[in-house]
Amino acid sequence: MTSPVSVPPVARPPLSRTTLLGIGGVLICAMIWGTTWYAITLQLGQVAPLASIVWRFGLAAVLLFAGCLLTGRSLKLTLNQHLAAAGQGVFAFSISYSFTYAAEGRIASAVVAVIFASLALLNLILFRIAAGQRAAVLAWGGAALGVVGVAVLSGSEILEAGLDGASAAGVGFAFTAVVAAAFGNYFAWRGQKAGSAVIPSTAWAMAYGAGLLALYGLATGVEWSIEPGVTYLGSLLYLSVFGSVIAFVVYFTVARSHGYALASYISALTPPIAMGVSVLFENARFGWAALAGLALVLAGQVLLIRAPKVSAV
Repeated sequence: MTSPVSVPPVARPPLSRTTLLGIGGVLICAMIWGTTWYAITLQLGQVAPLASIVWRFGLAAVLLFAGCLLTGRSLKLTLNQHLAAAGQGVFAFSISYSFTYAAEGRIASAVVAVIFASLALLNLILFRIAAGQRAAVLAWGGAALGVVGVAVLSGSEILEAGLDGASAAGVGFAFTAVVAAAFGNYFAWRGQKAGSAVIPSTAWAMAYGAGLLALYGLATGVEWSIEPGVTYLGSLLYLSVFGSVIAFVVYFTVARSHGYALASYISALTPPIAMGVSVLFENARFGWAALAGLALVLAGQVLLIRAPKVSAV
């Protein structure tokens, strides 16, 4: 009788350089956007929220335009590329952020973060319906784990928020914001398909978004002011340079190379970072439920990274 031959385990191939860069981009965006939740609260109550959004994305657009001119990048877009950038600006920067700021004025930022964790799942659904893209089962599982994980992580925040009139409106505003963000991703994808480069198209999208909000503000009598204090100006610069210019350029670069489901999973990774910021600056404390939720979030991230890229049917 012969002894069975042992078969050595098959080694899993190492992650490619492109995948590692994608993971790095996700982490950079998560770190930045995980701190912008706190930065947004520094602007509430001092200046009209719509004005703050216009200053933020208007400044970000100017910086991106200037960067393109200094580096010799062309700012010219075709008609289809302009239409895609306009759609991206309207949904991602005008509608989504208007409702995000309105939501944060009514409910805890952690609750808004929980709702935004559904962005990856909404992207999968929207791109399946509108673009005919099929995602792998791992991607669906990872997106679902992200939603469950962040819900567990911030469950106590949701319970403490209650559901009075103001908080119910805040929840509705947050859901509107995340749906608008998903449509913004769709128009960004349309721009990619039309051949537009990331930085010029993002610059135009932010300009369109800020311009639309400015027109709306002029029509509705919004008071245009800027708080001269260090807190407001510091938060404005941080939100414009890091939260808008750097984070969105990295985000849309990752989305183009790895798909919008993986890129939007950043929304599921930001709450743990936001919690850390809260611990440092607001003396918050979190228990075992938070650790369990964080484990689910990270598990979902691994599934999304390992999932094959979506493809058109």
